[in-house]
Amino acid sequence: MFSWLNKDDKNRPELFDNVVEGLKKIYRTKLLPLEEAYQFHDFHSPKLEDPDFDAKPMILLVGQYSTGKTTFIKYLLERDFPGIRIGPEPTTDRFIAVMHDEKEGVIPGNALVVDPKKQFKPLAKFGNAFLNRFQCSLVNSPVLKGISIVDTPGILSGEKQRVDRGYDFTGVLEWFAERVDRIILLFDAHKLDISDEFRRSIEALRGHDDKIRIVLNKADMVDHQQLMRVYGALMWSLGKVLQTPEVARVYIGSFWDQPLRYDVNRRLFEDEEQDLFKDMQSLPRNAALRKLNDLIKRARLAKVHAYIISSLRKEMPSMFGKDGKKKDLIKNLGAIYEQIQREHQISPGDFPELKRMQEGLQHQDFTKFQLIKPRLLEVVDKMLAEDIARLMAQIPHEETNAVAEPLIKGSESLILSNLENGGLVKGGGFEIVQDTESPFGYKRGEGVDAGHGDPEWIVNKERYKYDALFDTLGPVDGKVTGAAAKSEMVKSKLPNSVLGKIWKLSDVDHDGFLDSDEFALAMHLINVKLDGHDLPTELPPHLVPPSKRSEL
Repeated sequence: MFSWLNKDDKNRPELFDNVVEGLKKIYRTKLLPLEEAYQFHDFHSPKLEDPDFDAKPMILLVGQYSTGKTTFIKYLLERDFPGIRIGPEPTTDRFIAVMHDEKEGVIPGNALVVDPKKQFKPLAKFGNAFLNRFQCSLVNSPVLKGISIVDTPGILSGEKQRVDRGYDFTGVLEWFAERVDRIILLFDAHKLDISDEFRRSIEALRGHDDKIRIVLNKADMVDHQQLMRVYGALMWSLGKVLQTPEVARVYIGSFWDQPLRYDVNRRLFEDEEQDLFKDMQSLPRNAALRKLNDLIKRARLAKVHAYIISSLRKEMPSMFGKDGKKKDLIKNLGAIYEQIQREHQISPGDFPELKRMQEGLQHQDFTKFQLIKPRLLEVVDKMLAEDIARLMAQIPHEETNAVAEPLIKGSESLILSNLENGGLVKGGGFEIVQDTESPFGYKRGEGVDAGHGDPEWIVNKERYKYDALFDTLGPVDGKVTGAAAKSEMVKSKLPNSVLGKIWKLSDVDHDGFLDSDEFALAMHLINVKLDGHDLPTELPPHLVPPSKRSEL
């Protein structure tokens, strides 16, 4: 009888409390059935659990030994952490997840993978050889309230070292790469060679190019001429490994608390550090968007995987010659890829790596594969078209209200970081990004900030020059017109858009004229811009002419 009521309920879009809860639900109900039907977890990535969605943003540090990975973490935290070992030789021989906790200590790998609150359960598949070299260091640091950091063993060169590890090193890196928010590749300015294992490690990170940031560390150990050559050599080496047409962004600096050996590039290092730290600092704010993006990539791969598995099943004979047919199908898997691309209009970039897929198929029973189930694919297509779009639209709203809203059960860690930090990582090395109090903050005392805190108006230092120019412009009642001021200001050769901004900042009383104080301010701002500094959107209090301060 009232069947139309049920129909309306089915067509009504689902409402989610927050983005993270929405991602959990659509994964469990819409994507997971497709993954399980076509054995996705055996070939690609383990099933996602709730901690994968709830976890704080993670940063993965990767690099050859002695490139400063552990020192970089110490520099960020501004303190040691349990299990830290620093030295010129390969000291870090384990994966260390540095995470926040009020009580400091170390959790060994075997205990870590059975903790239901942590996201490391799937790492148990790499066996005891790996788990004995995996630990979690708990540190009570404000930095770790917003992010977690994973230190990795220094990558060595030669085949012997890879074999001696006793576990699938690149497999572990792939697992982390899929789940972290940033991958920082560190290079030493004195050691740019990319070893065989490092090359394999970088190749394992492919498909996550948007997460990778490259850091040329210890750049203070060479002078400016050598640094230029080192940078060029690094770009050449990276071009051969990354194999992308775009030029990789490389951050140059010296990330430790020791004096700079060559300080000629000090300003460059400060600028680069600001850019890198701001990028890392914003991770909690963008965590939900990253999880959304990763789920979309996973869904696309799961769809392609389903087409591949069903195509292989369809080609298998029902009675005789199964082993021979299986070998032929694996050998000609590239042709099957091309056929699927044509039939379903799928981009080649969505397909799994051919060689790896062939290796994964060797020990599978093709007769147990399932044929395509259109209903499962329709559900995933609808999820990508509708549910993901709704969650995407919800992200800006959630960011705006994160501070005002109460904690929502199930995603405490993500929302809590927003509540405490306003969506930004604070404390430790990140304080330099926000330092507006000490004279050593970024660009303090430079450009527009020059004169901040001084008893005298900074403009007065060059006032005699500006007053002489002012007198040549024919002031009337102590003021010059816009046309007269323009004739002098355009001599700076700055664009009209910039000069217009300077005029608005300088005309403090908004009367359309400039008196001698306002003209001097305009010339000061022109010089600030010509020196390569940015102009403020509003005039800082210390730049307001003393004669005008009572009016504001």
